Amino acid sequence: MDEREQTPVFRRLFGYAMLFKYRIAAALLVLCCAVGAELAGPFIAKTIIDRHIGSIQLPWYEKVSEAPLGSTMAQVELDGRIYVREDWVKSEHLEHGMWREAIILQLERGLYLVRNVPGGEGTWTLETDGDGPAGAQVRWTGAGGESERFPARKLTAAEAGSFYQHDIVPVIRWLLLFVCLLALGSVLHYIQGYTLQATALRIIQRMRMDLMRHIQRIPIRYFDNTPIGQVVSRIANDTEAIRDLFMSFMATFVVSMINIIGIYIALFLLDIRLALVTLLFIPLFTIVMLVHLKYSKKYISIMRARLSDMNAMISESIAVMPILQAFRQEARRLDEFDALNEDRYRSNIRQNRVFSLSSRNFTGLVGALFTAGVLWYFGGQSLHSSISFGVFYAFIDYTGRFFQPIIGIFDQLLNAQRAVVSAEKVFALMDMEGTEVEETEKVPRPQGHVAFDRVSFAYQEAEPVLRGISFEAKKGETVALVGHTGSGKSSIMNLLLGFYEPTSGEIRIDGINIRSMSKQALRKHMGIVLQDPFLFEGDIKFNVSLYNEAIGPEQVRKALADVGASGFVEQLPGGYDEPVVERGSTLSSGQRQLISFARALAFDPAILILDEATANIDSETEGLIQEALRIVSAGRTTFIIAHRLSTIRDADQILVLQRGEIVERGTHEQLMQLEGRYYRMYQLQSGGLAPPTTA
Repeated sequence: MDEREQTPVFRRLFGYAMLFKYRIAAALLVLCCAVGAELAGPFIAKTIIDRHIGSIQLPWYEKVSEAPLGSTMAQVELDGRIYVREDWVKSEHLEHGMWREAIILQLERGLYLVRNVPGGEGTWTLETDGDGPAGAQVRWTGAGGESERFPARKLTAAEAGSFYQHDIVPVIRWLLLFVCLLALGSVLHYIQGYTLQATALRIIQRMRMDLMRHIQRIPIRYFDNTPIGQVVSRIANDTEAIRDLFMSFMATFVVSMINIIGIYIALFLLDIRLALVTLLFIPLFTIVMLVHLKYSKKYISIMRARLSDMNAMISESIAVMPILQAFRQEARRLDEFDALNEDRYRSNIRQNRVFSLSSRNFTGLVGALFTAGVLWYFGGQSLHSSISFGVFYAFIDYTGRFFQPIIGIFDQLLNAQRAVVSAEKVFALMDMEGTEVEETEKVPRPQGHVAFDRVSFAYQEAEPVLRGISFEAKKGETVALVGHTGSGKSSIMNLLLGFYEPTSGEIRIDGINIRSMSKQALRKHMGIVLQDPFLFEGDIKFNVSLYNEAIGPEQVRKALADVGASGFVEQLPGGYDEPVVERGSTLSSGQRQLISFARALAFDPAILILDEATANIDSETEGLIQEALRIVSAGRTTFIIAHRLSTIRDADQILVLQRGEIVERGTHEQLMQLEGRYYRMYQLQSGGLAPPTTA
């Protein structure tokens, strides 16, 4: 996918993030404070090194005058002489000739005090070592080649410690500040991490609900052509991958970018020359990331597609497991699954190769080479006082920290790419045209007068399944649709329920074209019983009332009694509270059908649709249902699709369909007198000898 196609995806992801912009802004503000607290560490270390630990090598002044010193001036006494450091003494005191310059040198393994040092740049070397003024000699070599020997006083450990006595308290204060900043940084990181992750979960919760809500708006036609497993994969797996984007990559990316910005600010404050060198890393790592994204994107797309296919196959295999085992197709199914699994594995291996070459290994190599180069070049410069040791230490610390967020971003690129691919699929599903789910509380109950006026329909263009269907069902009438498989019976009911729109013609209820009605208003007063009834996980009561609060326990019992189901329900261990597993697999097909009848009747529909509803019912149960239907069909329009013609003898109107057209219509007696297609179908089912007809 090119950049133009990716932009809307990122814009929409950003739009979801903006729903919680205040929480994100607060988390980022806390993050900036946390990063600032952490990045202060090397600055504190630099201050301790340059102003305290390394300060002993600053110029010292030996007091030669008897004039008293101020009580506030820090001083060190050695051999009865007073010494003050350059940063302790005020400039006006140096102008009265009461001082002479001294220096403390670190030569080989000791510290040496040298008095009366010369001015100018030069280098010092130790010639002889020993205790006392006469026991040590040092040589100074100037920039012009001149040299001079000086006696030196080697300091013991205790004497060297006395020169640090005024630095102990400041160092302790700096260390306490450093510990406090570390603790503060940890607390702030916890707050921002919790806030960002909680926000990410909220974003995905909102997205998942939007997706689930939109799926209920999508026309049934989409689900006819899409495996259930793929839809489940969009809601479960793909939204979970997007969650990783917000929780892992976004958090890591934001934290890393703020860290990098903070590190660059610190580097430029330390030394501009050193900071300019590190700017070369930005284009370098950007190029590597772009290469990584280019070559791994196609492999991730294949991986996500195969995962979706595998979910679809698993869902289908579980649903048809009895068929697979009955026809001994387990091995063939495993081979198909193995092919998908192997394809995903190969793509995963290729993607891992790209990731291994361009991520942590590359960044670690560049970081190690750069650190070695800095140690070689700038380390040598620091020995010649080009930069202080504290600055050098802080720079190495900051550059070491610079590569950590880069590695973090590389490590999360895989999650980011998976999330982008998943987001494309999720948003593609959400972009499908759908109809809004509207409230139906105030929808009046229709009379139930249904009219089809020259209705034609095709699932696929140029392949019509209905041609000019016209009929009328008045209030309280029972209309039966019969015909061979594929004649268009179920298609008529799908159009009446608003699952599909007619290609031409009109369908009217009480004279109102159903195109002008919302789908929810259309179906509010309709009930349907399918050939393969679906029971939800719950109990018997719930499967009759579903989520309708107006249907109480008494209405449930009455509906079950009307269809003759109360007998077997009351014999169950839990009675009306008997748990029902998914699809009602612990009940017989006839029992499930009776419960679905009770569900339809409990909702008291104005229009009742029975789609092969008696196909799985034995003769005794069928008799109970027929008796119940005669009672409850009074006052409501009933449509029956049936292959068993004995169940529709009492219908007010029977429509015989052939190849999407009504070829016969009338009552049972009228059609039998006609001795046409219906007559021959009835004779065949009842054991007669009527000859078969051609389609």
